[in-house]
Amino acid sequence: MAIAIVYMTKEFNWNHTIQGYVSSAFFFGYFTTQIIGGALTDKFGGRKVLSIGEICLGVGEGATYPCVSSLISKWFPPEEQSRAISAVSVSHFIGMVITMPISNLLGSSQFGWPSIFWVSAIVGSIWSIIWYFYGRSDPKEYPGISKEELEWIFKNKSTACSEDNFGNYQSGSREYIMIIDDDHRVPKSENDMIIDDDHRVPKSENNMIIDDDHRVPKSENDMLLPKNQISSRPHYVHKIPWKLLFSHREVWAILLCDLFCSWGYFILLNWLPIFYYEYFHVDIHLIGIYTALPYLSYTIMGSIVGYICDYAIHQLKFHVLTATYLAKTSLEGLLMMTIGFALYSFKVSSYLVSHLDIAPKYAGVICGIRNTFGMVPAFFGIALTGRILEVTANDWGIIWCICSLFYMIGTAIYLAWAGGEVIID
Repeated sequence: MAIAIVYMTKEFNWNHTIQGYVSSAFFFGYFTTQIIGGALTDKFGGRKVLSIGEICLGVGEGATYPCVSSLISKWFPPEEQSRAISAVSVSHFIGMVITMPISNLLGSSQFGWPSIFWVSAIVGSIWSIIWYFYGRSDPKEYPGISKEELEWIFKNKSTACSEDNFGNYQSGSREYIMIIDDDHRVPKSENDMIIDDDHRVPKSENNMIIDDDHRVPKSENDMLLPKNQISSRPHYVHKIPWKLLFSHREVWAILLCDLFCSWGYFILLNWLPIFYYEYFHVDIHLIGIYTALPYLSYTIMGSIVGYICDYAIHQLKFHVLTATYLAKTSLEGLLMMTIGFALYSFKVSSYLVSHLDIAPKYAGVICGIRNTFGMVPAFFGIALTGRILEVTANDWGIIWCICSLFYMIGTAIYLAWAGGEVIID
C-alpha cells in the first residue's frame, strides 16, 4: 500500500490528509482481531487460526503475529526463542525488500496500481493452502519430527526427557493415535482396546499412560517425554486469566513500549515512499528501491541479532538489549534511514520476545494485546501525520521529531518495568 498510494495520489490528486486516511484504513480491520486472534491460538492452536486468518486477510491478518508467538512458544526451547522471533521479523522485512521494488514495477506497468494487490492476494492464497496442509500447532502433532529435535524442544520446558522413552520411538512415524477426552470416546484401530472408567477405547501395545485419574492411549511422540510432560494431545489453554495478565507491570512494559515504538514504525512503513517522492523528488521508478534499502539493512542485521541476544541472555546472563534510532534527510537521508533500521533490528531481543519470557503459556494472547496497543498509533498516527503535513506546509522535521520522542518514551518505560523471568505459568 505504501508504494501503491504514490501512484493513487498521482492519479486521484489526493492531499496529505486523504493519504493519511487511506493508509490507515487497513489498520482498523487489523486492530480488531489482535486479542481474539491470540486467545483463540492459545486455546485451539496456531495452525487452524492462522490459516483462517490468512484466508480472510483484511480483518483476519490481525491474527498473524499472535499466532506466530504462540507457535514459537511451543516449537522452540527458551534458548532459541530470540532467534526464532528474529527469523520471523527478518522474514517480514525480506518480504518487504522483495515486494517494494516489485510493487514499483507493477505500479509503473500497463496493469497499474491495482495489480499490486492482485499479485499479493494470489501469493497469500497459495501460501495459506500450503500452510493449512503442512503446518502444525504443536511439535507433538508433526509426524516427521525426529526424536532428537523433540527432546531438544522440551528438555528445558520442565525436566529433561527420559532416555528410556526414546527406545520405542521411530522418527517420522505417521501412525495416528486416538484419545479419550473426559466422557467422550474416540476410536483408533481394531484390536487396540483399553478400559477407561466405564468406557472401552482403542489402545495399542505399550501405548497407554496414566494422566491424573484417567487412562488414555499415548502417541509415539508422547513416548519421548517424561510423565509430567506427556499428554495425549497438544496442551492448549482452557481459560485466559485476563485480570492476572493485566496485574503485572512486566506485561504493561511490553504493551506501553509497543504503543510508543509502533508510532515511528508505522509512520515509516506508510509514509517513507511519499517522503522520498515529495521531499527529495526521487524518481517515481526508484522509490521502491529507496524504500527497500533500509529494510534490507534490518534484514541483514536482524539475521544475527537473535543469535547475539540468545547468547547474551543465556550465556552472559543479560536480560534486556534494546536500541532506538534517529534518522533525517536524499542520499544522506537514505544512509541515515538504513543505519537506523539496522539498529532498530535489536528490538527483537526486547519487547518483541519479552512475552515469551514472562508468560510462555499465554504468549499468543499477550502478543495480541501488545499488537492491539501498537495499532492505536497505526491508524491514528498515520492519519494524523497527513494532517500535520497539511498544517505545517510539509514540515517533515516535525514528523521525525515526534517519532524519535515516542521511541525514547517507549524505551524508558520498557527499561524501567521489563522482566526476563517467568511470572505467569
